[in-house]
Amino acid sequence: MGSYGMLAKRALETEMPVMVQIQELIRGAKNAISLAQGVVHWLPPKKALEKVKELVWEPRISRYGADEGIPELREALMLKLRKENKLVNSSVMVTAGANQVMNYASRMYAAHLHRCYKRNQQAFVNIVLALCDPGDSVVMFAPYYFNAYMSFQMTGITNILVGPGNPKTLHPDADWLERTLSETRPIPKVVTVVNPGNPSGTYIPEPLLKRISDLCRKAGSWLIVDNTYEYFMYDGLKHSCIEGDHIVNIFSFSKAYGMMGWRVGYIAYPSGVEGFATQLLKIQDNIPICASILSQHLALYSLEVGPEWVTARVKDLVKNREILLEALSPLGEDAVRGGEGAIYLWAKLPDKYVDDFKVVRWLATRHGVVVIPGGASGCPGHVRISFGGLIEPDCRSAAERLKKGLEELVSNGMVE
Repeated sequence: MGSYGMLAKRALETEMPVMVQIQELIRGAKNAISLAQGVVHWLPPKKALEKVKELVWEPRISRYGADEGIPELREALMLKLRKENKLVNSSVMVTAGANQVMNYASRMYAAHLHRCYKRNQQAFVNIVLALCDPGDSVVMFAPYYFNAYMSFQMTGITNILVGPGNPKTLHPDADWLERTLSETRPIPKVVTVVNPGNPSGTYIPEPLLKRISDLCRKAGSWLIVDNTYEYFMYDGLKHSCIEGDHIVNIFSFSKAYGMMGWRVGYIAYPSGVEGFATQLLKIQDNIPICASILSQHLALYSLEVGPEWVTARVKDLVKNREILLEALSPLGEDAVRGGEGAIYLWAKLPDKYVDDFKVVRWLATRHGVVVIPGGASGCPGHVRISFGGLIEPDCRSAAERLKKGLEELVSNGMVE
């Protein structure tokens, strides 16, 4: 038996996480500046951090907490969902990041019907485990969030139907979805979208989101909506949520409050679905048991600071977006999409550069700037650029390198 003979096929056939490859690339590229990972440059609110410091010696902080989250945080989140998101028929579970949230939701309903992996993503894996069996079909839209795709792979879902995005807006093609849900047998268990988008940085308008929801309800499919970037909206656009007995909404503290390493997310699941909460608890208790108690208190104190703290910082990212849009100009006027929301721009490389990872490696090693290859999101020949992780002076330095590299790429090719 070979060295791989004892390893699980579902793991072997799952793609290597693109961020692992990018981190290796960054370590090997001398003094490279990263525009790759989806992070923000700010820390959690100082007032919240100061209050958390006072808790570290309390015994309750080092013990297990309620699987569904500490009561005071869940109560605050219910108020937030009603006031900010207009979700009035949803219940809440706190998770160890939004990725875990997705997983929970899937699983929860799978137990209601039958029986998902990472970043706010472990949640997504829970959802997949809850809702999907090997052999089921699921729907995503390109460019898709790479960790969600891996979650399906890792849980044995091989029938992943990838729908097209509008070439001008990158919005999910609802006409394609309508045909797919009516013609595919068995009917896809799950349809998933990120709004605003990762990796696209595009916003799904409320009428389109409602149409997608209606199509899922009519077909009997679940709709999973990742709202991680709910506060990251630009140019006067407003984020909106929808709810229903077939919808699970995912949220995160990671980006908004600069809590990437603290790992707190939450799901809003339909209160009216009998048994949903019970099934969620089964999954929660067998994966993280509960989110970090200290992290949950930081989340609670951050909520008390309020969304205005977040939106003030998001507003400052507009300058970063402008700087990087100019850096991408060598690719041509129609090459760049996104930037309506989230922290991403999505750019098409010249036609001959289908191997986008080769371009990414070249930009890193020759020009000292790192981006994400679009092939990881189902769209070879593209790159994702994050404008959230750097303060403005560092963003300018990265932009100078990126523009120089793209000018060389367009005019002379990948000169070594």
